[in-house]
Amino acid sequence: MTKEIVINPITRIEGHAKVTIFLEEDESVKEARFQVTDFRGFEKFCEGRPFYEMPSITARSCGICSVSHLMASAKACDAIVGVTPPATAVMLRRLMHMGQIIQSHALNFFHLSFPDLLLGMDADPAERNIFGLIENQPDLALQGIKLRKFGQELIEKVAGRKIHSSDWIIPGGGKWPLTKQNADYLLSNLPEALDITLKTIKVFKNCLQGLEDEVKNFGNFPTYYLGLVTTKGGLEHYDGKIRIVDAEGKIVADQLDPVAYQEYIEEAVEPWSYMKFPYYRPLGYPDGTYRVGPLARLNIASHCGTPLADEELKEFKALGKNGVVQNTFHYHYARLIEVLFCLEGVKEILEDPEILSDRVSSKAFVNNVEGVGVAEAPRGTLIHHYAVDPQGMIVWVNMIVATEHNNLAYNKAVTQVAKKYVKAKQLQEGMLNRVEAVIRAFDPCLSCATHAVGQMPLEVQLIDSQGKIIDQKIR
Repeated sequence: MTKEIVINPITRIEGHAKVTIFLEEDESVKEARFQVTDFRGFEKFCEGRPFYEMPSITARSCGICSVSHLMASAKACDAIVGVTPPATAVMLRRLMHMGQIIQSHALNFFHLSFPDLLLGMDADPAERNIFGLIENQPDLALQGIKLRKFGQELIEKVAGRKIHSSDWIIPGGGKWPLTKQNADYLLSNLPEALDITLKTIKVFKNCLQGLEDEVKNFGNFPTYYLGLVTTKGGLEHYDGKIRIVDAEGKIVADQLDPVAYQEYIEEAVEPWSYMKFPYYRPLGYPDGTYRVGPLARLNIASHCGTPLADEELKEFKALGKNGVVQNTFHYHYARLIEVLFCLEGVKEILEDPEILSDRVSSKAFVNNVEGVGVAEAPRGTLIHHYAVDPQGMIVWVNMIVATEHNNLAYNKAVTQVAKKYVKAKQLQEGMLNRVEAVIRAFDPCLSCATHAVGQMPLEVQLIDSQGKIIDQKIR
């Protein structure tokens, strides 16, 4: 009989998953699997809906990264109607998306991951959480709340709502312009958010002095890296072309058309998870393992394009060979650099006179029967692909959610950490927490990433009033 250790559920992540650690006969770790255990099926129940409802529907995939779904969905709808949104509408969309990245990165760093970094991987789990952080470091916890609040207010001042803000965005742009009052409000609160971010980067660097072993061993392995870049190879979140870089820093492919993603991204399915396994198609499965998200975006970018973020990027790239940082632990550092980049970008946009223009939409109906929208969500490259009939009704949907891209890397990471830290004969909670912590470093958002319908085995048990199993069926 196979010996195994199961961590179920993984805590302090969005969505439901478990890790199963398989042991050898001598109880050493053989392998670990990251298993997503829920299924939602957004791709199927979107069928039959009019295309212009898609931003609103798909934004409900998740309450954390709803704006990223709005962006990718709206861009796919832009392609269906065959229009380019006005420049001001694009600026407002970028502003919303920067707010999304700020608030999401702040949530992961301060609320989900910082308790491990600041209180210790082996701390009592009753204290190693956001409430323990508030008790031990109340000022720091408050800064995290303020930073996330600013990101949410960016979304609210553009779109009217902080969460599920789909009332504003439409195919071809947005519904209303930004008011001067809201722009002034955001500019007045920007310096505090910037100050918090710079101080937090210093705190994070100080934390590293007590976590040398984890920094070295948390998901430290070679993969490819994929994401959007500008035409000059800079950091990009809303638009751009796909760049793929290998573990040595070599650009394998560059300026790939995101619309043609099926030419270089393939999706595999395993029977033990509801989440698909994307891979780089030319290399096959699983050799084409790649990573996305903040670590990947900084690995593929030659520069950020804003002064403070560019200075931090230099330090970041110095942590790896040829400017490529392999260690999953440094997703944390990459998130903070991206927050810095977004805050500097917010200032640039808000100070542009065109941001207050009234022209925020281009109107049209169905001109194309397919549309692809790609954006960089906080967790990585997000792809929405829709097909419609001549009346604009959805007939087919494919979503490759940011979290899915990292699925092969999750399993490499939990296996590496489990082999390093888990000792079955002397099992301690802190060992298992490290396995969970490497997943938190990726910051998966699982609710919107479960699409492998019909692939995972299904077990149904009939249990009597005494708890005895009287019948069971396994598919």
